Amino acid sequence: MAAAALVTENFKFVSLFFKSKDVMIFNGLIALGTVAGQTAYNVFAFHCPCSSGRNYFYGLAAIGVPALAFFLVGIMMNKSTWDLVSECRLRRCRKLSTAAGFALVGTIIGRAVVAPLTWVVISFLQGQAYTCALSEFVNASSLQGFPSGQGSEVMAKLPCDGSVPPELQRFWPEIERRLKYESQIIGWLLVAGLSLTVFLMLCMKGCSSPLGYRQEDYWSQYRSNEKSLFERTASVHARLLAAENVKSFFGFVALEKEDKEQLVDYQTASPICSTNWNRVTGVYLYREKNGLPLYSRLNKWATYTLENNMEDMEKEMDVLTY
Repeated sequence: MAAAALVTENFKFVSLFFKSKDVMIFNGLIALGTVAGQTAYNVFAFHCPCSSGRNYFYGLAAIGVPALAFFLVGIMMNKSTWDLVSECRLRRCRKLSTAAGFALVGTIIGRAVVAPLTWVVISFLQGQAYTCALSEFVNASSLQGFPSGQGSEVMAKLPCDGSVPPELQRFWPEIERRLKYESQIIGWLLVAGLSLTVFLMLCMKGCSSPLGYRQEDYWSQYRSNEKSLFERTASVHARLLAAENVKSFFGFVALEKEDKEQLVDYQTASPICSTNWNRVTGVYLYREKNGLPLYSRLNKWATYTLENNMEDMEKEMDVLTY
């Protein structure tokens, strides 16, 4: 039972990555954008230096540096990253087991690697960076009729037309075919490996999820609606609170028509204490209370507040004191 509970907890976060159609569509758009960016880069910006010792590092940088940049941007743009940071800062991750922590980090990385892996795969399938990088390492003796005594300096210049005599340049199409063959083989192996990995993760997610498909879909819809409503309401609340403070300073406030209508509808906005902000901020694991699901930290906070159960709220949701 303990092992089953551990496995289930491990994949609660993994399920969040796959259960939303919006997430899959978003990942698809990221991949398409990366393909377009890679194609544009190869057409307009990629220029092999055709110099021994530089070709390899240039080709490696053309594949690896953009992938690293995409990965870091993906990490920074993922809301779960900052939920985890807040959880560790506010509660020192005391409610987050090691298994759940690794699972959460896995889902963050899983979202972040979509663009980098797409860039790397397309780079290998197109083959330009790989061809440039390894041109100087081609064994000249494997080319029938290639003059002997030619070193890596000559081989490195072959990708650039006019850099070597015509009698040597004519060997470049054959070298290019060989290197692109190797590059595309690596690219297709990456595609196969990634496809298999995603398939296995989907299978494990389906087998280990504590929720049925319909409830997972409902949970996804709830989280999406809660996020949009929370952000919209927070925007209105901040505007009204700012309007009140500006009015108290100047004696009046210049409001747009929409702002005036909101002021009539909601009248006032009271500041929210930091304790409550911290209670609804951080990592959330699916929980149930008396058989009823709690779908988010906000849902848990609202449930305890309605029950006036301050003891459990302080136990479950308050931050650590220093």
